[in-house]
Amino acid sequence: MTFQQPRVETSPKVSDEVRQTTCYMCACRCGINVHMKDGKVAYIEGNRDHPVNKGVLCAKGSAGIMQVNAPSRLKAPLKRVGPRGSGEFEEISWDEALEIAAGWLEPIREDDPSKLAFFTGRDQSQSFTSFWAQNFGTCNYAAHGGFCSVNMATAGIYTMGGAFWEFGQPDWDHTKLFMLFGVAEDHDSNPIKMGIGKIKARGARVIGVNPIRSGYNAVADDWVGITPGTDGLFILSLVHCLMKAGKIDLEYLSRFTNAPVLVNQDPNSPDKGLFLRDDHGAPLVINRTTGKLAPFDMHGVRPDLGGSFELDGIKHITVFQLMAERYLKDEYAPEAVAERCGIPAKRIRAIAAELARVAFEEAFELDQEWTDFRGEKHEKMVGRPVAMHSMRGVSAHANGFQTCRALHVLQIILGTVEAPGGFRFKPPYPKPVEAHPAPHCRVTPSKPLDGPHLGFVHGPEHLALKTDGSPARIDKAFTWENPMSSHGLMHMVISNAHAGDPYKIDTLFMYMANMSWNSSMNTKGVMEMLTDTDENGDYVIPRIIYSDAYSSEMVAYADLILPDTTYLERHDCISLLDRPICEADGAADAIRWPVIEPDRDVRGFQTVLVQLANKMGLPGFTREDGTAKWQDYADYIVNHERKPGIGPLAGFRGENGDKVGRGEVNPEQLDKYIENGGFFVEHIPDEASYYKPWNMAYQDWAVNLGLYDSPQPYLFQLYSEPVRKFQLAAEGHGERQPPEHLRERLKETMDPLPIWYETDQTGNEGFTVNALTQRPMAMYHSWGTQNAWLRQLHGRNPLYVPTKLMREHGLQDGDWAKVSSPHGSITVPVMEMAALNDNTVWTWNAIGKRKGAWALEEDAPEATKGFLLNHLIHELLPARGDGMRWANSDPITGQAAWFDLKVKIEKAGAPEEIAESQPAFPALKSPVGTGPKELKWKVGK
Repeated sequence: MTFQQPRVETSPKVSDEVRQTTCYMCACRCGINVHMKDGKVAYIEGNRDHPVNKGVLCAKGSAGIMQVNAPSRLKAPLKRVGPRGSGEFEEISWDEALEIAAGWLEPIREDDPSKLAFFTGRDQSQSFTSFWAQNFGTCNYAAHGGFCSVNMATAGIYTMGGAFWEFGQPDWDHTKLFMLFGVAEDHDSNPIKMGIGKIKARGARVIGVNPIRSGYNAVADDWVGITPGTDGLFILSLVHCLMKAGKIDLEYLSRFTNAPVLVNQDPNSPDKGLFLRDDHGAPLVINRTTGKLAPFDMHGVRPDLGGSFELDGIKHITVFQLMAERYLKDEYAPEAVAERCGIPAKRIRAIAAELARVAFEEAFELDQEWTDFRGEKHEKMVGRPVAMHSMRGVSAHANGFQTCRALHVLQIILGTVEAPGGFRFKPPYPKPVEAHPAPHCRVTPSKPLDGPHLGFVHGPEHLALKTDGSPARIDKAFTWENPMSSHGLMHMVISNAHAGDPYKIDTLFMYMANMSWNSSMNTKGVMEMLTDTDENGDYVIPRIIYSDAYSSEMVAYADLILPDTTYLERHDCISLLDRPICEADGAADAIRWPVIEPDRDVRGFQTVLVQLANKMGLPGFTREDGTAKWQDYADYIVNHERKPGIGPLAGFRGENGDKVGRGEVNPEQLDKYIENGGFFVEHIPDEASYYKPWNMAYQDWAVNLGLYDSPQPYLFQLYSEPVRKFQLAAEGHGERQPPEHLRERLKETMDPLPIWYETDQTGNEGFTVNALTQRPMAMYHSWGTQNAWLRQLHGRNPLYVPTKLMREHGLQDGDWAKVSSPHGSITVPVMEMAALNDNTVWTWNAIGKRKGAWALEEDAPEATKGFLLNHLIHELLPARGDGMRWANSDPITGQAAWFDLKVKIEKAGAPEEIAESQPAFPALKSPVGTGPKELKWKVGK
């Protein structure tokens, strides 16, 4: 009898159909192919045609199937029937839910719209949610950027018209040296992984600057284990070395930055530190060819970096001279900063030398003509193959704004921004700061707000203050406490509302913001604020409306729950008006659409907002006769026009779907996107690929696309005049003056040239160890750790402790340690990590869960061994004894200073001596109960 080979089905039927949409398991917004069997999701893979991921998909993206089937999904609208925090709800219909919500909101709008605080978490539809809030009339709106990355975004826009991540990317095809600062693994993970792979295959070097060597830093050729919070000092030391060695791009600085702009130097002038301008407001330079004053954008001008000019007895010198005076000082020498940064002086000098060598000795040219904004033609594009990238690690400090500014200055003096091989902007950036709106705060009963909530201030005249000088907004954004808070201060909303400072609110309305757990500083305190009652027994925050797709920790603390869909069950719009998916070579946007229908009584949050707006007759959403403009969010996406011809989506516009950027409404637009894989791309012409802020081919292309209405060329702002205006006010000049208790802080921190200062160490005596959190690649929002697949990667999180501290405290892997801060203590398991700054401990963020939440068992490792560092942090700094409430935030932007945390550590017990992480809170009662021990289902035959 002959041997019979087993019969193997080598080409099984994978799916009945493939539906293409956009992932939402992190903020990359990758393209995905959703394979369907019998109308259900069978599995998910990357879309090879997509501009973001080109087919690459990470663990999170693949695990989206488990997100869609998560037992923690909310099933129907809920009305609280027990005390807040009890988790006691009853299911209600959508009609009743909308009736309740409108019944709470309409009286507020008629009386004082600012009594509604509407704040959203990690949603990706902020142009829409802000439009809703603006038409409601409240000034109290923002998204989560204030505790995420406002320092990075704001510093970038004020300095160079854009920043990292969604604003731009390295030139992966040409860079030869890539330097990362403070980038955690969940940020932009697929594009960065792909980019690092591409440049390392070419032999390019990667330098990682991060206290923790994990993720990207683990594959870096050089790891710099910097002391947390000292990145700005390190960067300015690099600037010092480069300037002292003359390794800076003088031609680039002269042509494209405000380095040659003249600055008033009269100590008695009300314009001291401001630019000399012509009658049209254009900053003035000295023309090298004539020795005379000229506007910066004059045809044929050759700006002089070293000139000075006296006008009416007042001396003016260039920004470049001010930079030289400051950064050539010995206080920025590597030997002066090495100990504080934890980096040997010799190594700082070596990194500076490597930056200079690659930028100038490995410079190259692209054979591409282009014309600049002065009308001058260039035959070549000069490449400086040094690229940088940074994220929250450097921005989540109270000196983060100036640190981010310093990093941009470092890039600019090397001539690498928008040069081949360097950092490149993604449309709709670059934009000068003047192209953005200023914030608005005028509230009128029954009327819309007088303009956009958020924006960029140009001076004290744009602060969001009432006529008596008090804050107009509940989060105190755009006040003297944090003047340039472009994303708002979400982390201060509950604390301020509870304290009635600056005033009381009536309703807190939040979306996808887990504020009673991992999205709050001072977790225990926030839970107490949400449940606190006044002398009459009424809740201090009277009403809370919350929307989420899952039974998170926040659900128990709301009065009305509006259950959201999962990302495969709804429409979303990843818009050029908001947070698009553009690449440096093209403008791109995308949609999500319901590839499956919900099997629960849930609705997409954006559609719920449309329905609420229609019910309340909000202007902007309804016509003069009271009829609704849109029935749901999909209707809005297609038919809304922000201005004539400009809508949420740039692709397939016009009656025939053949117009791009500008064009009439196309009723078939969503179908066109679905046919095209869920996205749209319009590529930038070759002659417009680089030098975008000054390249007229790019400027004209951007105008045609509708990114702005006229060309917007501008200079990079090494010296920030808007920042100087606030400092000038603190010095006593101008009509609008800061309160006395903030005057010195404004003078010290709001320097128009980047500086470094030690963050406030009030109350930290005895707490000397730095403590950080960061997200792993396999997690994003807290929703990741209830995912059946992803939990197997990160089901618990130890506290990683450097070898030095492990030895000092007699700790071994698995031991329990008590970690304390001025605000509290936790008891957690520890694990040794050698590749870690030797005075820093850290853990993964958002792994720890409260018992009863997320449909997890009460003995789940996330709830027993997992933990949060949030219990050690506070939204306020320790009391100084002056009666003030000082926020634990950057004094310029208000970004939450998560990473300024200082702790002490001591051994608490051996593995067998302690059962659970502390603090342990009573289990929440969940409206969805507990999921099964095993999560499994069959799709297809």
